[in-house]
Amino acid sequence: MGAIIVFGAGGRVGRAAVEEARRRGHHVTAVVRTPAGHRGLEAAGVRLLAGDVTDADAVAALAAGRDAAVMAAYDPGARPEVFFPAAARALLDGLGRARVGRLVAVGLSAALETSDGTPLMDTPGFPREYRAFAAGHAAGTDVWRACAGGPDWVVVSPAGDFDPTGARTGGYGLSGADTAARVSHGDFAIALLDEIDAPRHHRTHVGVVGA
Repeated sequence: MGAIIVFGAGGRVGRAAVEEARRRGHHVTAVVRTPAGHRGLEAAGVRLLAGDVTDADAVAALAAGRDAAVMAAYDPGARPEVFFPAAARALLDGLGRARVGRLVAVGLSAALETSDGTPLMDTPGFPREYRAFAAGHAAGTDVWRACAGGPDWVVVSPAGDFDPTGARTGGYGLSGADTAARVSHGDFAIALLDEIDAPRHHRTHVGVVGA
């Protein structure tokens, strides 16, 4: 049993991560911008709090006494090239001060490499309208890559995309970028919590597919 903080607990991935952590007996701090809109997260073993993942002081205060963190936050009102690097810097600083040893972040398949080593977002045919968001997301990961200290981190993303109606099967696989691959939110949450309970990957980005 451990203590885990989930930033962005109100989204589909965040909610699945909270539920998977509860299933495993962890104590969960669920962080959202406006708790009043997410009272459904409240349950035994879950503490719902307001917080801004781009504020290092807030991150440090919220994460104090926690063993690991999940980063699943996104601000649709912010520019991605600003939000994701700002959140990455705040997490490095705040989690470091709180002495949180492990960070598992939700990433995008667009930043995964294809079989020839090219990031998916740089391949021919990748939708131009999504590239700015993908590049902004990847810029957050670059902040962590450039830092030698801070928590032990890993970025986990679908290898392709989520299956929004898929059920939790209890299994998953790992893969590079694969646009045809799908994974349910429940199975993806298993991969996130596995990287907390028994870390296998460090300072890298891995893709997840359904079993």
